[in-house]
Amino acid sequence: MASGRDGLALLHDVRRGLAGDVSLGTLAERSGRSPFAVQREFSRMAGESPKQYVLRVRLDTAAARLAATTDAVLSVALDAGFASHEVFTRAFRRRFGCSPSRYRTRTSSRASGADRRRHRAVVERAAPCVHLYRLSTHDTARRSSMPLLSIDQRTIAPQPILFVRLSTARGELAKAIGQGLGKSCGYALSTGHAMAGPPFVRYTSVGPGLMTIEAGAPLAAPAEGRDDVEAGELPGGDVVTALHAGAYDELQDTYAAIERWMSEHGLAPAGAPWESYLTDPAEHPNPADWRTEIYWPVKTSIGARG
Repeated sequence: MASGRDGLALLHDVRRGLAGDVSLGTLAERSGRSPFAVQREFSRMAGESPKQYVLRVRLDTAAARLAATTDAVLSVALDAGFASHEVFTRAFRRRFGCSPSRYRTRTSSRASGADRRRHRAVVERAAPCVHLYRLSTHDTARRSSMPLLSIDQRTIAPQPILFVRLSTARGELAKAIGQGLGKSCGYALSTGHAMAGPPFVRYTSVGPGLMTIEAGAPLAAPAEGRDDVEAGELPGGDVVTALHAGAYDELQDTYAAIERWMSEHGLAPAGAPWESYLTDPAEHPNPADWRTEIYWPVKTSIGARG
């Protein structure tokens, strides 16, 4: 597999068949490649082996369903692709440290029914692709002619978050984001805190060599952090928002357009920008279909005041 698009097609195949047979042999047969080639390319793209990926996504989406519904545990287990209640419970305990029934009780006590239903929708979109955001497709020949779909100014409320802070080189950004989101979203899931929206990455410091990022999940209510997963909030107030269409490689063009828009409207940056990932790259393997929303806190510039 030579391109990012080939790897995304493989991930898409796995994403569509999560509840069925997604063994390495089946994936190899479908793709016309050797099991070794499939294993290598999948692990490079997703940051985990096909077996690890499938088990994690099955368990995470099952946990979100347990939190949001009163469906029988056996039904949840079978629909997620597990052979029996016992197999599901053993795997669930290893990932979340408690039984499915205990998990449901814990999450029900921490969020409203509406918040838990929204949490389920977020997890079903995000769990398959926490390692795919900011993935480079290396497809410069097919750049979008209009990566910026919209831009505007609005006022937003503060948002509770869990996040992991990391320093990374630009070439390792996707890997760092996958690491940070894996920890922060995984911690939110394991502790039963409802996620209130898509994963985000905030850029707190950008230098010529390294950048510092905060990769995390917005929450329905404040939570306490643990170890390297920190609790905080995305700031409220005036922001410029922009909707980016296309590959992550083209986000720099949208950031440049935002800066020009700020200047034209008498605004200046008032804090670190962040990206919210609206699209699941595993569900939509064509980068032209990806959507990323950018938020940038702003204030009136000194020149505009004068």
